[in-house]
Amino acid sequence: MATAPRSGKDWWRGAVIYQVYPRSFQDTNGDGIGDLRGVTRRLPHIASLGVDAIWLSPFFTSPQADMGYDVSDYCDVDPMFGTLADFDEMLAEAHRLGLKVIIDQVISHTSDQHPWFIESRSSRTNARADWYVWADPKPDGTAPNNWLSIFGGPAWEWDGVRRQYYMHNFLSSQPDLNFHNPEVQEAVLSTVRFWLDRGVDGFRLDTANFYFHDRHLRDNPPRVPDPDAIGLDAPDVNPYGMQDHLYDKSQPENIGFLRRLRALLDAYGDRATVGEVGDGPRSLKTVAAYTGGNDKLNMCYTFDLLGPDFTASHIRRCVADFQAIVADGWVCWAFSNHDVMRHVSRFALGEADRERVAKLAIALLASLRGSICLYQGEELGLPEAELTFEELRDPYGIRFWPAFKGRDGCRTPMVWERDRPNAGFSAANPWLPVHDDQRLLAVDAQDGVAGSVLDHYRRTLAFRRMHAPLLDGDLAFLTIRQDVLAFTREKDGERLLFVFNLTRERERVRLPADTRVIEPLPMPGFAPAFIDEVVVLKGLDVFCGRLR
Repeated sequence: MATAPRSGKDWWRGAVIYQVYPRSFQDTNGDGIGDLRGVTRRLPHIASLGVDAIWLSPFFTSPQADMGYDVSDYCDVDPMFGTLADFDEMLAEAHRLGLKVIIDQVISHTSDQHPWFIESRSSRTNARADWYVWADPKPDGTAPNNWLSIFGGPAWEWDGVRRQYYMHNFLSSQPDLNFHNPEVQEAVLSTVRFWLDRGVDGFRLDTANFYFHDRHLRDNPPRVPDPDAIGLDAPDVNPYGMQDHLYDKSQPENIGFLRRLRALLDAYGDRATVGEVGDGPRSLKTVAAYTGGNDKLNMCYTFDLLGPDFTASHIRRCVADFQAIVADGWVCWAFSNHDVMRHVSRFALGEADRERVAKLAIALLASLRGSICLYQGEELGLPEAELTFEELRDPYGIRFWPAFKGRDGCRTPMVWERDRPNAGFSAANPWLPVHDDQRLLAVDAQDGVAGSVLDHYRRTLAFRRMHAPLLDGDLAFLTIRQDVLAFTREKDGERLLFVFNLTRERERVRLPADTRVIEPLPMPGFAPAFIDEVVVLKGLDVFCGRLR
């Protein structure tokens, strides 16, 4: 089913973006790994949800040490996923169905198998010797400073040929590019241009605040513990969170490069960027710097709603802080992605709670001011998969097991057909297992079933499209009580009220005297009572009404 495509230079503002993790979406060649032809095959399902765009996680040539986030050729498709012709076919079909296509651009680092790095590490005098972050050891042979890798251990790896250390924010096989070198910036922008010329509609920029490092390689200070801090960058079992990352990322030079990137995209017309920003408690200030002024990124997302807190006070604080700090920028909200535990497992109090949480979460997400990103399978209410250590493929989880189980639990294959082998994902043994608690929630088990999570997603996104205030209207909070989230959305004379009860208790909410509902607007799947300006909400319930 084709949808009417969003058009114009601001098509991304208020857009609903569906993230596809290709290796887990659909396998068509029988190797147990999803591929681009599989994405093409399942595009009608994505279009049926009523979304505006898809975001494809990396499919570039890669040794796959970090599941494709270690790129060895930015301008080709890894044979695991298919060919450039397969990509072009997928892109054309997405556009036919009215879907924009955003691709992941992983440019803060490459694979150590990238030809750039192979040349760079060969000597200190070659043409690309300064394309990566190289530094001499301290006199005692230790690393140049105290910077840490997110994936564990120092952010420095010794190279015996150059007799220097190179920097890596992630795996040692993911060396960081040196963006202080203008030639590196030109090379990276040329890879962006390659995909623009093929017709992509935008880029999700992986670790968008990691491009530059402090030239003086100053040590990071320790982080001052703050029990109220939100937006932390790593699980608490990881010493990375013990530092205040003042010098290894989010450097002021990043602004200039983002302006160059934006100028390139603007030359191609209606293209968009969404940046991933992990900057601890400073994330919103970084988002403000990166999206303000309409000359850098179009929008960013942070990790603020990707944690375990699903309370009215937390969500209100995140949204209010964003509105206060990011005056003229734009945000992309999400509850799940390929790096965090699926949100029904984070937020639900037990298995019986999951379906209700799934429905309320999309109702809330669709009501916030900003663009929103959905992660494949959340439209089915998929829970996190419980995996054994032997089943893990994620180097992050393997490194910190058992205190942290990594990201594989949210990356298990999409479930399409309940009674087919591997739920219709592949005829072969899949790269990660398909468990029965997910199989039972397959697309064919929910498609056309009134009241299912899948049906609820479709109806909720249709509700969002019907009301202009939900796309880019203003948002203002009402003061009612701390454990109830109440706000208005307003645009072009239409003013809507939303009241969310995120607790499991029944709530009676009396609206302020100046807030008069002239027409209740039942959101799909919810039926709160409304009598004389009093809203009666069950646990995990929402009320919507049109205001005078």
